[in-house]
Amino acid sequence: MINGVTLRVNIDEYIMNALKEDITYEDVSANAVMPEDIDGKADLICKQDGIICGLDIFKRTFELLDGKSRFEANFKDGDFVKNGELIGVIYGDIKTILSGERTALNYLQRMSGIATITKEYADELKDFSATLLDTRKATPNMRPFEKYAVTVGGGTNHRYNLSDGVLLKDNHISAAGSITKAVEAAKTYAPFVRKIEVETETLDQVREAADAGTDIIMLDNMDNETMKKAIEIIAGRAKTECSGNVTKKRLREIAELGVDYISCGALTHSAPVMDISLKNLVPVK
Repeated sequence: MINGVTLRVNIDEYIMNALKEDITYEDVSANAVMPEDIDGKADLICKQDGIICGLDIFKRTFELLDGKSRFEANFKDGDFVKNGELIGVIYGDIKTILSGERTALNYLQRMSGIATITKEYADELKDFSATLLDTRKATPNMRPFEKYAVTVGGGTNHRYNLSDGVLLKDNHISAAGSITKAVEAAKTYAPFVRKIEVETETLDQVREAADAGTDIIMLDNMDNETMKKAIEIIAGRAKTECSGNVTKKRLREIAELGVDYISCGALTHSAPVMDISLKNLVPVK
């Protein structure tokens, strides 16, 4: 559970793997300067305006190193934070704070960056009915965190993974022999509760996908005029999703065409990290 949202995996396993990657058997630097256990605290400081996301992950990273660690947050996920603001204070053994700092910040900075760019994209669509979606273009072993960050920023998750739904892309269609054959095979194999989405690149493919009874038709890398014609061909027989080359600048003009969904891989694969620092580590009595 992160801020009331249930993830589909045990996040502790992900965090522990990240910690093991950073600490093979000991933190030589921390152990060298702090041979004794001493309680301390450090300030989590925002150095860039944006949407904060991942505070529970930040806290949990230190808790997994030492259950006595404590984090007092001044904000919650989804809040807008400004440069210079004190996001919170982490309390615990100084060695624990030193050892967990980088891993905890990596999660927080990455997730906050995704939430921030998603909020910017979502704001462009606030006057339209189109839904902003992410994609599976996520960082390996970061998917649950990145997809959560998209929702915090105001976006919506596309399928979580390959087990989630049927999406027939160009190679599936090529392997099956045609869109019609691929859709027929999917309807035979997949449970009836699963929607079937087909990726199309041409108007002929759009027409075939619609005639085959596809639930969602993805309009992949089409220019605006072609998408407009595609929507006319579909004529409400299926939901429509625009994908490919979706930039913030294009969002409004795409939404004006009347598509139901707009998916954007950049939300996860190209989001810049947010500048956040852990400073002023001092002992406490």
